[in-house]
Formats: sequence, C-alpha cells, structure tokens
Amino acid sequence: MAATKTIKVAAAHSAPVYLDTEATTKKACGLIAEAARAGAQLIAFPEVYIPGYPYWIWTKTTKDGAPFFGELYDNAVEVPSAATDAIGKAAKQAGIFVVMGMTEREGGTLYNTLLYFDDKGNVIGRHRKLQPTMSERVIWGRGDGSDLGVFDTKLGKISGLICWEHTMDLTRYALAAEGEQIHVSVWPGISAVTNDPNSEIFDAVAECACRHHAVAAQTFVICVMTPVAQDSIDKLGFADRPDMMTVGGGWTAIIGPDGQIISGPHTGAEEKLLFADIDLGNIKFAKFACDSVGHYSRPDIFTLHINREKQRIIVDEG
Repeated sequence: MAATKTIKVAAAHSAPVYLDTEATTKKACGLIAEAARAGAQLIAFPEVYIPGYPYWIWTKTTKDGAPFFGELYDNAVEVPSAATDAIGKAAKQAGIFVVMGMTEREGGTLYNTLLYFDDKGNVIGRHRKLQPTMSERVIWGRGDGSDLGVFDTKLGKISGLICWEHTMDLTRYALAAEGEQIHVSVWPGISAVTNDPNSEIFDAVAECACRHHAVAAQTFVICVMTPVAQDSIDKLGFADRPDMMTVGGGWTAIIGPDGQIISGPHTGAEEKLLFADIDLGNIKFAKFACDSVGHYSRPDIFTLHINREKQRIIVDEG
C-alpha cells in the first residue's frame, strides 16, 4: 500500500494500573482518544503495558514471586477478549492505529506480545518476543518466526521489537529487509528497579539501541518505556525499600532515520504523550547514504534465512 508522506505519531510514557487489566485497558483507551484529539494517527504503548511488567523477577525469589505470577496469569490478555475488543473500539472511534504491549495468554503459557490495531479497530497482527531476557524466562514463553514481520498500512510499513530483542541483529535486519518505515521499540522502566543488575545502564542501552537501529535500518523509531508508579512499588511490598525500587524511570523518545531525536527524550515519573510529525520522504535521504538492504548490502557474502513456520507440538503425518 502507498504510504502517506507526513504523519503524526505519539508515544505513551505511561504506567499501567498495576496487574489490573480492566483498569489499565480503560486508561489506555483514554490515552488513545487523547492522542487522536491531538492529531496523532498512530500511538505506541510500552512493553507489556497491560497489565504491567513483572518486576518481581528481579527483586524476589521464584517462590516469593509465585503469587504475583498467579495474578499476572489471571490478568493476561487473550486474543480476542474483552480487553482487545475495548482497544479496537477505542482505535476505531478515534480513527487511529494502536501498537499495544501486553502479556498475552494462550493455553497455559504467557507471552510478551505487541498487538497491532488499525484505525478501523481490527487486529492486523502481533509479535511475540522471540527470546525472554534472563529472569523473564520464568514468566514468558518464546515466540517464533511466524509473526516476525512488517505490516503494510496506509500510514506506511510498521513493525516493532521488544526490549533486548534489539540486540538480536539478525532480527532487526529481517525487519529492515522488509522495508520497515516506522519501528516501535518498547521497554520496561528498569532504570527505576534499583535491584536490577542493568538498572544503571538501562536507559542508555535503550537510547543506543534505538538510535543505532534508526540509522542502520533507515527507519523512524518510536521508543516508548513505562515509568514505575507508586502502586507497583506498594503492590510488591517495597514502599520503604528504595534500594529495591523507586518511582520513575523510563526513556521515551521519537527518533529520525538519521539517528537524531526529534521528540523527547522524556524520563521519570511524570506521565506524558510525546508527539512528532514524521516525514517518510526523509527516509530516501538516509538510504541515499546507506541502504543496508540494498546498495550497502553484500548478498554475495551474507544472506539471512528465516523460518516463518508456526511451531507446533503435534504434527499429523497422516
């Protein structure tokens, strides 16, 4: 489909109502409407915004974290469900595309998922995180290549990755090879989880990863993080433990295909919608210098093979 030249996009630097899918979905629908009133045609939400990131994996033992896992499981989003119906309805009423991070439940397994809605409220695709990072493997299963791709829309070619997937260079290259123009990069607010071994460098890593991907893939990047809110800290029992978690964190920004920040960055506890008018026509100038999947590639030396089959536990061979 042909892309419009200039569109307005929004990034929701926002915290969920922790482990409450119904309340967080309602909050998200309000932000969708607010972004549309400001003229945005696309809004992106943080990693597992619904119903919140499982911070206890960095702060508690597996035994102590089990009750929180149970609560997360009960609040995980099935596709379709009342939550996805509500988001789709909000997207349709506002006439806006939505990229929503959520913990998805299918069968007995949870997945770290990005769900894509068009401006008619339809689910047009999803992406499950291919490799949960470190302690995240206690919570989420792995995605597969069946939903690794780019969605061709009237706004342009949209795709995204989740957190540390941005260190998987072949994964990023796969999206670049499909011609992505708007990349949604979602992360949790780990910089406020002071007990996490990566907390001090997390925001810098995200900035580095997003700005590099913008340049390397010649794409606009919407980097969106969730700050840690007081209700998350209270829920996890760390109200008086700043050595474990603090309010705030997060690094949200919108980046051009030259790697330069065009909106933000916004950090800390204050919730905010960031906006940017992005001109997809500027991508050609980035590709003029370095088209990483065209004149700056060397397929005579390097090729990428992708298994796009959905992985199944039962194969009927007749």
